[in-house]
Amino acid sequence: MSASMDHRIGRPGFAVIPVLDLRGGRVVRARRGERSSYAPIETPLAKGSAPGAVARGLLDAWPAEILYVADLDAIMDGTGPDLDALEAIAVACPGTALWVDAGFADAAAAEAFLVSGLGRPVIGSESQADAGLVTRLADRAVLSLDTRGAERLGPPMLHDDPSLWPPEVIAMTLARVGAGAGPDLAALAVLRARAPDRRLYAAGGVRGPDDLRALHGAGIAGALVASALHDGTLSRATAPDLA
Repeated sequence: MSASMDHRIGRPGFAVIPVLDLRGGRVVRARRGERSSYAPIETPLAKGSAPGAVARGLLDAWPAEILYVADLDAIMDGTGPDLDALEAIAVACPGTALWVDAGFADAAAAEAFLVSGLGRPVIGSESQADAGLVTRLADRAVLSLDTRGAERLGPPMLHDDPSLWPPEVIAMTLARVGAGAGPDLAALAVLRARAPDRRLYAAGGVRGPDDLRALHGAGIAGALVASALHDGTLSRATAPDLA
């Protein structure tokens, strides 16, 4: 891809990070955080729902440097990361970094995942009992501040104390995932004002180029996106200039 295309899709100043939600070894379609009802994805970007094929399709639709993977079985049931699926994604997308939320809740599991070399752990606030794992891993991990509507998931201290946050933080608004509601710009503005030195990523609600422009204009570092890519409302052809 040409340097001009890289500039036009907003790298490195604004990162669009395609998302894969895994369940039962397949990619599923996420909607409003209702994980038990997620079904295998049907997408024009790939034949079937195999993780490697869908990951490759996402990168063909939008050339990204990072993929975000949510292992829902691990998050919901504590089964540990699906290493086979992650390896398939890595093989299909060489050179692409993986941010992986697999319900990491203790240091041993997170450290073992780091040793595997399959990605960077995402520490979801919903999976934590306290701030210990976040502070131990520091910049080796990404923190996800998880909310569902007005409910903040996980220890209040992780939401309230920006000094605990690593350099990169995801604002995960689960109720807006796959809902076409747009990102929660007001909540993002509050978080960014409290920690202007952190790189804040929006997750949930991105519908297309106008939302990316709004997030970029608000000083957000990037956005996690799935539905807009699968539905075709966001693509190389519609990529805004976010430099």
